[in-house]
Amino acid sequence: MIALLTPTCARAAAALLLCFLGVLNAGCVYEDQTLTLVKPRLEIDQQIAEDFARLFDTPGELQIELIDNPDPEQPGLHAVKMGLADLALVPNTEAYDPRVATVVPLYPTVLHIAYRFQGDEPPDQDLIAGLTENTVYAGPAGSPSRLLLETAARRDGVDPESINYVSETDACADIVVLYAAVLPDLSGRIEGCGEYRLYSLAEPEEIGTGSALDSVTLLNPNLKPFVIPADTYGRLTPEPVVTLAVDKLLVAGAEVPEAVVYDLLSEILRLKPALSATHPGLFHQLTDDFDISGAAFVMHPGALAYVQRDEPGIYERYSGIAEVVVTLMIGLVSGIYAIFKIYTIRQKNRIDAFCQRALDLRDDCVAGGKNAAATIEALKALQDEAYDLMIHERLAADESFRIFVTLSNDLIADLSGVPRSAST
Repeated sequence: MIALLTPTCARAAAALLLCFLGVLNAGCVYEDQTLTLVKPRLEIDQQIAEDFARLFDTPGELQIELIDNPDPEQPGLHAVKMGLADLALVPNTEAYDPRVATVVPLYPTVLHIAYRFQGDEPPDQDLIAGLTENTVYAGPAGSPSRLLLETAARRDGVDPESINYVSETDACADIVVLYAAVLPDLSGRIEGCGEYRLYSLAEPEEIGTGSALDSVTLLNPNLKPFVIPADTYGRLTPEPVVTLAVDKLLVAGAEVPEAVVYDLLSEILRLKPALSATHPGLFHQLTDDFDISGAAFVMHPGALAYVQRDEPGIYERYSGIAEVVVTLMIGLVSGIYAIFKIYTIRQKNRIDAFCQRALDLRDDCVAGGKNAAATIEALKALQDEAYDLMIHERLAADESFRIFVTLSNDLIADLSGVPRSAST
């Protein structure tokens, strides 16, 4: 009667149920949802993430909870891959992984190369060659700034193992290499360590002229030239500084529901003025028509739906709940049917017992235990008992019952000496 539904049938049934629910509850809204965001490893990024999550702290609406990295030795992206977190802030230099999808490019992070300034002029030396002679801070192991520095070192014949890293910026490193957002207070993080200057990779007018900087961006399309204007960091930038920038992506696990990501992106763009007020100039590139053709990860279906203004319908928003309800309904109906079948089998078994008793009466008569007249009366009493149970619905008037009636009538006819055709 009821068979197990295929996934397609289950989804169709869920859609029908949701249509019914939508009619009854047209004013319903999406259930409260809390997404977990992995705390970045760099202190600068941590502050941005905390401010970002704080803006979502509104009861009854979509919320973001900042959590510590479950594995501090791994980047936050690893937690998303493993399903231990919903969101992470990652640079657009990570390797593609199908378990991760892009929600939106949030802001650019810029390569800052600061060197200790001594005397009236900066030392005329090769910055890469000086890595083995000076202390270097380049963020934690595995960070984009350290990976980029080690790649450049290998290209110039410098063994990355020979770089004299220090673990904290307050160690007053001679060279600081850091991918970070352009924040006004960034220069304050190395105050008290002496005079520093930001290293420029080229002159501003050399951008787009086929310089070495252009070759870097050509071979690494996720990188783009970036000019830090003069006086952005006070004495660190007396002149414009040409460097590289890479987008900081907000990524989500591929399993995060489409409707949730749609609502998340909608809320981010709604909160853009608040984000910009918290960090002026940081989120100015955040728009609702962003292009992620150069992103490291595919676009999340929820983000794509928002960009195309294809708002999730009631099925997408409540599909999980509906499919559970449909599954429960299927289980309930299947259970009722199973009970019905058990009840029917028990009724049939009782009819089988009546048939067996009728045959036993015949055998007893043949063996001489009773005469024919007494056996006929016993068979008629057995029929009356069966009819009484049928009237009170304790026996089913089905094919099995008809077989018993035919059998008992045939036995009565045989014992009476009446042809069976005449008895029926």
